[in-house]
Amino acid sequence: MQSLSLRQWGLCPECGSPGLVTDEWTGEVICSKCGLVILDEVLNLTPEWRAFTPEERRSRRRVGAPIDYSRFDKGLSTIIRINRDTSGRPLPAEMRRRMWRIRKTHIRSRMQAPNIRNLMKAMSELEMLSERLHIPSFIQEMAAVIYRKALNANLIQGRSIAAVVAAALYAACRFTKMSRTLKEIAESSVRSKKEISRCYFLLIRELGMKMPFADPLNHISRIAEKVNISGEALSLAVKILREAKRKRITTGKDPVGIAATVLYIACQLRGEKMTQMDIAAAAGVTEVTIRNRKKELMERLGLSSESLPSRSSPS
Repeated sequence: MQSLSLRQWGLCPECGSPGLVTDEWTGEVICSKCGLVILDEVLNLTPEWRAFTPEERRSRRRVGAPIDYSRFDKGLSTIIRINRDTSGRPLPAEMRRRMWRIRKTHIRSRMQAPNIRNLMKAMSELEMLSERLHIPSFIQEMAAVIYRKALNANLIQGRSIAAVVAAALYAACRFTKMSRTLKEIAESSVRSKKEISRCYFLLIRELGMKMPFADPLNHISRIAEKVNISGEALSLAVKILREAKRKRITTGKDPVGIAATVLYIACQLRGEKMTQMDIAAAAGVTEVTIRNRKKELMERLGLSSESLPSRSSPS
């Protein structure tokens, strides 16, 4: 049975005529000029049912579940049930014992492949880590794809599965510009920050990934929410950060430290009581970092509490 489409032929091979006609009743492709039968027994890929309204078309559409890369079998595994048949009737005792043996053999044969065992452990670790960090499902899917690429490139051999999973998740967060730092991922993982960082740079180098530059703007809202900074101070911090980026002051600096510093400067200029210790603890940086970055930003931007018109008295 041939499955070549009409587009693969285009013209009649006998006379060169483009007038090809498809006979859906006989499954033949015929040249209308010379009568040559080009294809016979053509596969009919259209559905066997008819639909006259959009509601009927949607209800009769046959699709399965989407591929889930965050599951070790992509959600396409075969499940052997041992209690009932396809009609819902209970199976006899002898058939249940036979189905139980078939199911056990199926599970054992699937577990023999080393890649499957690796993916089972890795996807379980990825799901646990994503739940701890409240990672959205689409980022978890991207991390699973990165890990699968690393597994196919033999980058997991000799390294910790948990460390590579954490590195893949951090790479997915960086790629989607989600505000999750390497320190936060390391605190939720069972591996150290140094080991995860080493695996991260390995993935970037070996897989040829081009990561976007870290933007301090992605971390401002998260830090401000933790310490309950007002919307006016947050808006002022964004303005200060944009001006610092325009003058290229943030180049080569830690984005989290810059975000914490501009929030502290905005709180001071607004007259809001917020200590360096509180903001540093919310951002995961030291107070020394905020002091050093504050001094540099205030000098290069020419900021002072008297010169800004947005200053207000503390509430």
